Amino acid sequence: MTDFNYDQTLHLKQLLPKDAIDEIDHWMTKYPPERHRPPIIAALKVVQEHHKNYLTEELMQAVAEYLDVPHVAVYEVATFYTMFHLNPVGKYVISVCNNISCSLRGANQVIEHLQSRLNIKLGETTDDGLYTIKTVECMAACGGAPMLEVNKQYHENLTEEKIDQILSDIAAMELSNTHSETEVEE
Repeated sequence: MTDFNYDQTLHLKQLLPKDAIDEIDHWMTKYPPERHRPPIIAALKVVQEHHKNYLTEELMQAVAEYLDVPHVAVYEVATFYTMFHLNPVGKYVISVCNNISCSLRGANQVIEHLQSRLNIKLGETTDDGLYTIKTVECMAACGGAPMLEVNKQYHENLTEEKIDQILSDIAAMELSNTHSETEVEE
């Protein structure tokens, strides 16, 4: 954990737009007022979505202050769940399941193929900032092993061809988005 100057913290309301604060407040109403810890996961998800898909010490401290919980409680949640990122990641986070079912059915080959195609190693992000590859534990899709998730979308029964198609689909979507943005500018 990095050093953090708690005297210079910013309040969550200074760091997020009103709609994000409203969403966190909504989650807080789902629990008894004296229960401050249950909304931590929801709050971190909202904060991460509004901060380039990763969490900083400053953001976690602001969440802790906003929810009135110890900073360590927020940090524990952020470091336990693989859906939270503590460092910058690519626009498309490719999470490859490496639990027993996926490992027995070819997770290592999936990882090797992705690393070869994207020219990065596990935990790295491509130079263009589009892709990050990481491994995660069981994602409750053992019947479709080997599998991976790209930004909350599961892809199961993977082969090299399916992986290539996933990457091609993302590239086509990016090209379409770039083309659409160019048309808007004109």
